[in-house]
Amino acid sequence: MKLATLKTGGRDGMLVLVSRDLSRCCPAPAIAMTLQQALDHWDSAKPALEGVAAELEAGVAEGIMPFDEAACHSPLPRAYQWADGSAYVNHVELVRRARGAEMPPSFWTDPLMYQGGSDAFLGPRDPILMADEGWGIDLEGEVAVITGDVPMGATPEIARSCIRLIMLVNDVSLRGLIPAELAKGFGFFQSKPSSAFSPVAVTPDELGSAWDGAKLHLPLVSHVNGKPFGRPDAGADMTFDFPTLVAHAAKTRPLGAGAIIGSGTVSNKDPDGGPGRPVEEGGLGYSCLAEIRTIETIREGKPRTPFLRFGDRVRIEMFDAAGGSIFGAIDQEVRKYEGV
Repeated sequence: MKLATLKTGGRDGMLVLVSRDLSRCCPAPAIAMTLQQALDHWDSAKPALEGVAAELEAGVAEGIMPFDEAACHSPLPRAYQWADGSAYVNHVELVRRARGAEMPPSFWTDPLMYQGGSDAFLGPRDPILMADEGWGIDLEGEVAVITGDVPMGATPEIARSCIRLIMLVNDVSLRGLIPAELAKGFGFFQSKPSSAFSPVAVTPDELGSAWDGAKLHLPLVSHVNGKPFGRPDAGADMTFDFPTLVAHAAKTRPLGAGAIIGSGTVSNKDPDGGPGRPVEEGGLGYSCLAEIRTIETIREGKPRTPFLRFGDRVRIEMFDAAGGSIFGAIDQEVRKYEGV
């Protein structure tokens, strides 16, 4: 089952079912007006929504209309919780190296996680508005899950059963602001502006064998200004899987239905154990600019790839075995914020 939220019906949008090929959609107002409402009543809403999804595929559902990714909010335009992990320790090691920071051994055994702003997500086609290019604007391609209610102290096994939906993320980062914030010893805030999520969120069964209950084993494909930038496998080199991340977030607090837990930037090592090569050199590339800049610094003594500038465009997507887009595309242009 594929679900999306259209930019209509108020700030939380209108929930729609989406066909598997992303060509058509239909609302189900008698079941749930919003995705959050469906998540709050998942045990009863899910089977009812599955019935509408089957009717949509058969072409007999009420209110069928063309599906337009540009008309979408993020599946949850705002959420009660957005916590982002760093499951790909290869990425953590590289970005810390870029700013001259050692990586403690505990990073391989205890997940990193930060609590992000969740009151104003960007739509998947909304521009990335920033006041200053000098802030070091970067994309971060990730996978995320949406949970149901998760009890405090949940084990990874319990957490696995609480995963309701899966989607993609562009967790925009401002690399130029990160070092000063972290030096205060209190974590990210200004350096992590609004994130954008894929047009569509899908139930785990929709992914078939690519979803093993803990990891999504497919390449995460990203482009910068139309040029291939990365295609790392989201299931490879993932030190902490999603049940582990959800359990980590719930160690000292319950998570409410609709909590979003991110994987962190998808990052692969080369088969020889190296940090990964650019796509143009036959490698799998990267999911953020900070990584390629670190590789360039290691090789050449300084980075040569710039961070994003006004007018640049990023695209993040994932495809099934037949080449079909699973979640739709996050496709955003960086624009100058002119104030209110």
